[in-house]
Amino acid sequence: MTNQSLPKFFRIRQAFPRPKLNNIADVVHQQLAAVCGNANELVGKSVAITVGSRGIADIAPITRACVDFMKSRRAEPFIVPAMGSHGGATAEGQTQLLAGFGITELAMGAPIRSSMDVIEVCMAAEGFPVYFDRQASLADHVLVLNRVKPHTRFAGELESGLMKMMLIGLGKQRGAEVYHRAITNYCFDQIVRSVARVVIQRCKVLAGLAILENAYEETAQVVGVRAQEIESEEPKLLRQVKQWMPSLPFDHASLLIVDRIGKNISGTGMDTNVIGRKKNDHVAIDGETPSIHHIYVRGLTSETHGNASGIGLAELTHRRVVEAIDPQSTRMNCITAGHVTGAMLPMDFDSDREAIRIACQMAGYVEPEQVSAMWIRDTLSLSEVECSQAFWEAAQQLSHVEILKEPTDLEFDDQGDLVERFGSCESALP
Repeated sequence: MTNQSLPKFFRIRQAFPRPKLNNIADVVHQQLAAVCGNANELVGKSVAITVGSRGIADIAPITRACVDFMKSRRAEPFIVPAMGSHGGATAEGQTQLLAGFGITELAMGAPIRSSMDVIEVCMAAEGFPVYFDRQASLADHVLVLNRVKPHTRFAGELESGLMKMMLIGLGKQRGAEVYHRAITNYCFDQIVRSVARVVIQRCKVLAGLAILENAYEETAQVVGVRAQEIESEEPKLLRQVKQWMPSLPFDHASLLIVDRIGKNISGTGMDTNVIGRKKNDHVAIDGETPSIHHIYVRGLTSETHGNASGIGLAELTHRRVVEAIDPQSTRMNCITAGHVTGAMLPMDFDSDREAIRIACQMAGYVEPEQVSAMWIRDTLSLSEVECSQAFWEAAQQLSHVEILKEPTDLEFDDQGDLVERFGSCESALP
């Protein structure tokens, strides 16, 4: 099959709602001042500030602003990695993840106390133990900092955010294992509410600070929430975020090419809210969009450090991805999350050309040049998308789409790999 018998691709730009927060530090101070009580209540008190493992756009300046606010109240802040089993389920690995986001003791002006040790707070009403990070438990107060966004596997009023941070993040590996097992018997919403209520009541939670991002990975809003109001306020924040969510330009495609996946992109490597595989790893269920027949993953992000959780959602991948996988961290994460199929390996190919050729061959009774395909950098970067010629007429009818380039042949190097259109697909060895 020659290049000419593969689909041609054209480039589009999508316009999404773009509220953006510019004066981040000032807003963080204002929001915390409104929910952290009297100015004298924190004097001399230690405050644990939670930071997770996701690639939040402004997590370093937001965390630094939290530290500075606490210091302005003459408190003694420190940072706690709150990321379940991520970072290979080791204290050193979790500290390394934070450093990758620019969060170091020097940059933040505060200690980082990383440990996998937990305390058992009590038994939840459902009969399983509630675990909480030991370092955070030793603080006088805990500030729960996290981004609010749709979850990749569960749908409801509460998905990813402050509530989930209090059980999965601060529960570390032991807590994450228990809660993911409990979800087999109880719904996600019930587990989140049950555990978070206990944590708020017994673990000295001072307040929450919710980060809301727009479709361009920019901070749109930062919202302080009083501890006792987190459960009632978070659903409102989630509804707002969903209105800003990015999406693929078309609801159906035979092939989606994804340059890179990683834990800094999504808990499942690529966001199932974008690719349409929230309930089933390999097909969209009735009423779910988009419906993508085959997904081809070209690389891992360097920030994921070989953790390829979510690679099992793809049908095809490049051999360099398989070679870059850290099996231990990938297995650990998927076992802890109760999503073992997320670590299953798809068919791998020695070149992009071969993978795309096979994907076109599996597209059904359609000429290769007319295969419907989209090509993205990752599921966070959807403002610009490469679309196959099959979408040419439909793209011209979309009011939120601007066509940047007309259809051109895919270009390959001497090894048969695509000439990059979005930058490096990475896949650094762990």
